[in-house]
Amino acid sequence: MTKAELAREVNSEIEILTGRPGTVSERTVHNWLTGATRWPPAKIRLAIEVVLGRSPEELGFVPTNRTRTTPEEEVRRRDFITAAGGTALAAATTNTASRPRRIGTADIERLQFRFAEVIASDHRLGGRPSIESHAASLVEEVVALEEHSTATQRIRSALYACAASFASSAMWAAIDGRRFDAALQHHQKAAHLAAMSGDSGIQFRIWSHAGSLYRHLGRPGDALAANDVARTLPIARRDPLFASLGHARHAAIHGLTGDTNAVRRSLGHAQDALDRATAGAPRPVWITAFYDQAELDSLALAAHLSAGNWEDAEAHAHRSLAGRRESMQRSRAITTVRLAHAQLGQGDFEHAVSTAMAIPTEVSGHPRVTGMLTAFGTRLDDLAPRSSSAMAWTEHARTTWRIV
Repeated sequence: MTKAELAREVNSEIEILTGRPGTVSERTVHNWLTGATRWPPAKIRLAIEVVLGRSPEELGFVPTNRTRTTPEEEVRRRDFITAAGGTALAAATTNTASRPRRIGTADIERLQFRFAEVIASDHRLGGRPSIESHAASLVEEVVALEEHSTATQRIRSALYACAASFASSAMWAAIDGRRFDAALQHHQKAAHLAAMSGDSGIQFRIWSHAGSLYRHLGRPGDALAANDVARTLPIARRDPLFASLGHARHAAIHGLTGDTNAVRRSLGHAQDALDRATAGAPRPVWITAFYDQAELDSLALAAHLSAGNWEDAEAHAHRSLAGRRESMQRSRAITTVRLAHAQLGQGDFEHAVSTAMAIPTEVSGHPRVTGMLTAFGTRLDDLAPRSSSAMAWTEHARTTWRIV
């Protein structure tokens, strides 16, 4: 890897972490290699660790509160420099096979950053097998770390929570990609790891995902039962934001049964809880990264759409789109397709087709988006066969996405 290539990779990871491109240059990398920069800023250190798979200390960087470089650190820095001049940039590590490694808070923080990176990848790409396999491999990495290391009970519990977090992301990627058998397998492992962690936050995510999985499988009874496990966890009683998400997902499940009263009741509870949630309170990255008013309205849209309440669904769709974060392009696409379905249900064929045509080509390959667009075309043909709207959609879908 050249200096320029390393700079690009690090800048890419900084953008995933912060939402803004990094400013690392070839000169910056040169300063790392020469030792002119002994301890890069925190966001750069985290990005370097993701790219190279080694901690800053293992790469020869020295914390600013240290005045001298140890001989071992100098060897590591020389190895880093040597590798940078060759065909691959890697870091030498001391042989610790003879003794267990001690895990501490810094290791947990690094794993939590890697989890944040998986979350960001999911928001950008969503549902891809590569995200699922990457998250699953991180599960095995953390489990192996736990088995071959020493740690306090608090740190060991945190390790299990990290492993469960990665398993839950593998599970969600499989759900989002419509690979439901794989999702069920990930759920079993995730639930087991989360139970050993004692972390009710990650347990909530896993069982809430299980509710979504069964909802997508058309099994509302199992979906309600799984989501109830999430809703009764301690964190849902302590934090209104978690309670709100639990109620909103319950509403989406009730939509499958056509119980409009239950849908409205659950959405009312969800809105009340969201209004009570303290903004900026410390919470896991997975929930702060996506759950807000726009996501509540998206779940309300899904609930009313399933129940056949087309006007209510359209109203929530517009509200969700107005508040969606720009980075969540896949979620915006899914909401837009649902809006098209809601307009179709009201017989507004022209607007429905116009809405569906607005889906960007770059996100149309997402499995959920593709499936929903295909279903849209089928429903349009059923409701308005041989109409100008149906013909316009068929031509657009064939030429733009090759969806017939």
